[in-house]
Amino acid sequence: MPLVKELASFVSRSEYENLSENARLQLKIRVLDSLGCAIGALGGEPIRFVRQQVEEFGGNPFCTLIGTQRSSPDRAAFYNSALVRYLDFNDSYLAKFETCHPSDNLGAVLAASEYAKKSGKDFLAALAVAYQVQCRFSDVAPVRDRGFDHTTQGSYAAAAGVSRALGLDAEKTANAIAISGTAFNALRVTRTGALSHWKGLAYPNTAFGAIHSAFLAMRGVTGPLEVFEGNKGFMETISGPFVINWSHEDLERVTSTIIKKYNAEVHSQSAIEGILEMKEKYGFKAEDILSVELETFNVAFNIIGGGEEGIKTVVRTKEEADHSLPYILAAAILDGNVMPEQYSPERILRNDIQDLLKRILVRARPDLSYRFPLEMPCLLRVKLKDGRVLEHEKRDYEGFYTRPLKWEGVVRKFEYLSHPYLSNELGRSIQEAVSVLENIRVAELTELLARIGTERS
Repeated sequence: MPLVKELASFVSRSEYENLSENARLQLKIRVLDSLGCAIGALGGEPIRFVRQQVEEFGGNPFCTLIGTQRSSPDRAAFYNSALVRYLDFNDSYLAKFETCHPSDNLGAVLAASEYAKKSGKDFLAALAVAYQVQCRFSDVAPVRDRGFDHTTQGSYAAAAGVSRALGLDAEKTANAIAISGTAFNALRVTRTGALSHWKGLAYPNTAFGAIHSAFLAMRGVTGPLEVFEGNKGFMETISGPFVINWSHEDLERVTSTIIKKYNAEVHSQSAIEGILEMKEKYGFKAEDILSVELETFNVAFNIIGGGEEGIKTVVRTKEEADHSLPYILAAAILDGNVMPEQYSPERILRNDIQDLLKRILVRARPDLSYRFPLEMPCLLRVKLKDGRVLEHEKRDYEGFYTRPLKWEGVVRKFEYLSHPYLSNELGRSIQEAVSVLENIRVAELTELLARIGTERS
């Protein structure tokens, strides 16, 4: 049997009842977290560009676009996925050689669930499928070191989640996954060098393609069922050989994903918490600092510390700033937090932060790299002009799976991000709908999301 058929069988037999109580709770926490990120992104520049395109091109109004008009499922998947992703504040999964953002799948799964008039239970089951598929492929089939983006595995995950949401049988699910996985293999240059808007739009584009693929398969279009193991397939050309026994998989991988406490690339989270703890304990200011040294694990160094994916002390845009450890730590020291406000063009280009980031040095340390991803270890060393040298070591942060963020913490994050765009009453209604999602229809949630933009606090 082709591997894609084994995966499709797993997808089609997955049910809400297969989820543990903890997995159900963690899924709802991540739905609320993702919606907070989405609402908080409504004012983003590339979001405005995408909204203009969707509004001009139109589409049959089957699905809700958060904060604007309704449109077709594929455009809803793209637009809402762009909202979830733009701030770079949504959840993450850390595998040894790959990092992904499983909530990138929410926009496509939500659109498919709304189109198919599904229950909240069906939506949660479909989202759990997408999480499981993306995380497990990140575990066994990493692609970053081969020059491909993590959205490549997402083409399988999003198609799997959408197929489950649409209620496709195993045969059509296999074709949907095969079409999507064959068509959407993205290059890692998306996240290297001088970063662009595409960093935040690459997965939304995958979501757009995956839901399109699933609808084609729903109507009878077939795809290459040897997409994984076939001649010039995924294994041969991209990932290398791997093994997943889908008959033994569960839906629990969501419980190993992590939530961001700070609005910055995920591998920076423990370092941000650490520098803020040092600032509170010792009371130093930016003008007191001679230099800051950060020793961290190699993934953090390579992606955001100035390693193989490019220099990180030249920062001019939001996309470059939230992927630069020197900028992120400078913002934490100067402003006492790292949130969306730290990425305004005016803040990025101000002399104080541009000067301080050049005094922040990042290097990888082998023993810390060995401890990742079971930990997110780092050592901070702050050298002050009065001669003092302060040190602080971190193993994790609040939001890491060893110290998970509870429902109340995500509510605070949701309220902070969404406050400028909706009334307190509507915000509470969205929180309540997510908290009881297993007892309502998806349409009851999307009706609330449709009201965003018509109300302001």
